[in-house]
Amino acid sequence: MKLKNITVMMLAAALMSSCGIFKNYERPADINTDGIYGDALSGGGASMGDLNWRDIFTDPQLQQLIETGLRENANMKQADLRIKEAGYAIKASKLAFLPSITFSPDGMLSKIVDYQKGYSKTYGLTLNVGYQQFNPGVVVNAKKQAEVNIKMMENTKQTIQANLVANIASLYYTLAQLDEQYELSKQTRENWRRNVEITKALMEAGQSNDAGLASTEANYHAISASVVDLEHSIKEVENILCALIGQVPGRITRSALDSFKVPSIVETGTEISILGRRPDVRQAEYNLATAYYTMNQARANFYPAISLTGNFEYTNSLGTAIVNPGKLIAAGVASLVQPIFRNGALKAQYKITQAEVEVAAIAFQQSLLDAGKEVNTAMAAIKASKEKEALYAKQVAAQERAVKATTSLYSGSSINYLQVLTAQTSLLSAQLSQITNKCNQIKYTIELYQALGGGAE
Repeated sequence: MKLKNITVMMLAAALMSSCGIFKNYERPADINTDGIYGDALSGGGASMGDLNWRDIFTDPQLQQLIETGLRENANMKQADLRIKEAGYAIKASKLAFLPSITFSPDGMLSKIVDYQKGYSKTYGLTLNVGYQQFNPGVVVNAKKQAEVNIKMMENTKQTIQANLVANIASLYYTLAQLDEQYELSKQTRENWRRNVEITKALMEAGQSNDAGLASTEANYHAISASVVDLEHSIKEVENILCALIGQVPGRITRSALDSFKVPSIVETGTEISILGRRPDVRQAEYNLATAYYTMNQARANFYPAISLTGNFEYTNSLGTAIVNPGKLIAAGVASLVQPIFRNGALKAQYKITQAEVEVAAIAFQQSLLDAGKEVNTAMAAIKASKEKEALYAKQVAAQERAVKATTSLYSGSSINYLQVLTAQTSLLSAQLSQITNKCNQIKYTIELYQALGGGAE
């Protein structure tokens, strides 16, 4: 029987006996997503997870910083190199389907003493082609596993990008918050400087004492120290942000805190399918797919490995005779290697890989639950902070009226100056709470951006 026919029959037998190991990974049907968002899901339609980061962080100056970071950040550059490495692994796995080919020319010049004169010349041009212990199931699943690995590298890059965008936005708005606190603290410092002067005048008029003056001076110095701390914090955060985007320390140009607006689409809820964009959820499913293909490789080891060898040689040396001109010699060998005495070890390894698939499936299910929890928590926090926004605005307005009223009454000498100080302190507290709530609203929006997978690309 011709080598071609033998090869076809052996390949057909191996493939028929192991066809189940060539099935592509499919998500298990028992992975449950019912109620995964709790009460944060409001139905269909688009969600924040469908938005690009540019549609969420619309400040032009922030967008410029993010684009610089995506281009210059060291972790992003390393992620690109890791993807290239994974691409080389894909190429290597594809080349496993090709036979090995070797070309080995040789020649010899010899002379037999006393029997003949002159030299005999022998030469050979040998070409070897073959598969050595080629198991189709192992090779196919190794290729699929390599394809999953490159997706994992790309997913890692998405993780880095989502975190980088979130960190840049967080630092940017932290600076905006510090700016607000800094200006407020400077204004408060000036108010307390005047309070010190007024208290001194009251003490000279016999309407206050040294204890009141000392207390007022202490408050003034404490606020002055907080202004210095804020100046230092601003510089520190600017330096951190510069390092994050791959630039030398310098001034970060930024907008006011009130320039940020929560995307209105946040109110519409989101779809379960958006979770598939989360890098950690995708990573968990890639781990499951990798475990699945590893299990298939372990299963493929139960089936025969194919060994195919072809030899083509052009030579003038046939045994002890010298033939001129040369002759072409061709030979082919095909065989199957079926494991027999290793079945105990192979079965144990297969059971191990089955267990790894179950472990990965549980981890994937848990990643979905964790993702749903984070989305629910972030959306609830945004809703609460938006409800408090109007309340804090009313509180600040009321405290401003209180300061104006007490100051006016004090001018008419109908109240003690302590009431003026108390009203000013209450106003400062309300203004700081208002700033904190606005920052929390931004913080929770950034968290929701991450919880939904870092936006659409």
